[in-house]
Amino acid sequence: MRSVQACAAAVASLLVFCALAQAGEEKQGGILRVYHRDSPASASIHEEATYSVNIPFMPVFNNLVIYKQDVAQNSLESIVPDLAESWAWSDDKKVLNFKLRQGVKWHDGKQFTSADVKCTFDMLMGKSPQKFRKNPCHIGTSD
Repeated sequence: MRSVQACAAAVASLLVFCALAQAGEEKQGGILRVYHRDSPASASIHEEATYSVNIPFMPVFNNLVIYKQDVAQNSLESIVPDLAESWAWSDDKKVLNFKLRQGVKWHDGKQFTSADVKCTFDMLMGKSPQKFRKNPCHIGTSD
């Protein structure tokens, strides 16, 4: 009787372990729910730059690098890769080079490239003819 109980306990433990392992796996699709005190005007973190926008939308966007989330105080030592695999300053400390992570794709399946990073920084610095659009009412196509 003891061996039957031990076997049943082992099977139950194995089932719980397998269920927990599957729960931790990433799954496509679904609904992201973020409970928040406010109703943000838009999801544009570059244009709004407020607590009401950054808190709910920052987890949706990737950065070149981020601060380690488990470190109490941000420092140069707590910067870790995100879209960039690595980075290095030039000898004169005027240029910062990022090596981008391979295999990253946009939601439409297009590859993430250095041109995408340049486009974002050009828009942030006002060097691009394109402008951010908080809530575009129409997105045209060339064909």
